[in-house]
Amino acid sequence: MTKFYTIPTLLLAIATAVAVTSCGIPRDTTSTADSAAAPKATPSASCRTVTHKKGITKVCGQPSRIVVLGPNLLELMLALGVQPTGFADYMAFHRGDYTNPREQIPYIGDRVTTQPINVGTDSAPSLESIASIKPDLILATQMNEAQYEQLSGIAPTVILNWFEAEKNLRAIAQAVDRSDQAERLLTESKQRIEKARTTFAPIVAKHPKVLMLSSGNAQELYLVTHKNSFCGSLIQQLGFQLVYPSNISENILDTVSAVSWETLPQLNKADSIILLGYNWDTHSLSESSSFDASQLSTLMQGWQKNAIAQSLNATQSKRVYFMPAYLCLSLPGPIGTELYLDELEKQLLSSQ
Repeated sequence: MTKFYTIPTLLLAIATAVAVTSCGIPRDTTSTADSAAAPKATPSASCRTVTHKKGITKVCGQPSRIVVLGPNLLELMLALGVQPTGFADYMAFHRGDYTNPREQIPYIGDRVTTQPINVGTDSAPSLESIASIKPDLILATQMNEAQYEQLSGIAPTVILNWFEAEKNLRAIAQAVDRSDQAERLLTESKQRIEKARTTFAPIVAKHPKVLMLSSGNAQELYLVTHKNSFCGSLIQQLGFQLVYPSNISENILDTVSAVSWETLPQLNKADSIILLGYNWDTHSLSESSSFDASQLSTLMQGWQKNAIAQSLNATQSKRVYFMPAYLCLSLPGPIGTELYLDELEKQLLSSQ
């Protein structure tokens, strides 16, 4: 039987292993840089107000010691040319501080020129570690709503919705006084997608139907749609038609549907299959294996050994593609869009 889950469960099952829920109506809880734990802003510096999920926060001057909770927000910071002082990833993929970000932060670490303090995970950051940094700005998501008062006591804090990359980019740009740059980035990203749509047009014409699934243990499969994640919405923007079960309703596409292996033959109209793998067992990570390999190996082995999977038309035609879920689910901004498109082009174009 098909099971349906809410959007927060996508993060539970695919991204963070922690449910994301919204709570309450935003209220005016203006934060200032006058906290004893945060450096004083230059008196003559201009101040800006940032509207976010928990109210309005005042940010003065140019923040230089920023703590960012989550790679989805770190990506947006880096796109704006701003570097972190403290960082929390989804899971403890790395122990200790980020002395070598290129090797320790997946996909975007090569853009980090600082050596950020590791403040834990984004869902359970260490307030003590954050306070020790003496930040002048904290960027967080709705997973940190319960800690908002405590975080605001340390430094001006902005709480952003998980899936709203464009809105989040503008909010962060407002906080760091780079709004003009944000608009340029958004324009360039849209142009990149349009260019990719032209590149993929011959493939779309020949193999238009795509089934997208995610899995961590190669036992449970989750349907990826154009509504429940950036992973699926970008595929549709490129012109592909996502394949769904015939009995699924439009409102269910906002949720996450668990699909059994036995129902895969009902989705056999797919010309291609994209499988998004994840592995949050941090103990299984080793210095000798790449992050991609750690995320995909279990799913690849399970797919190869499953008789139903091997019987599908897409498998028989060698049009099954494996990608880490972290790539598109965790990085929905300008940098992640570029990386995701590059990966799609590398895999899908090379197989034609």
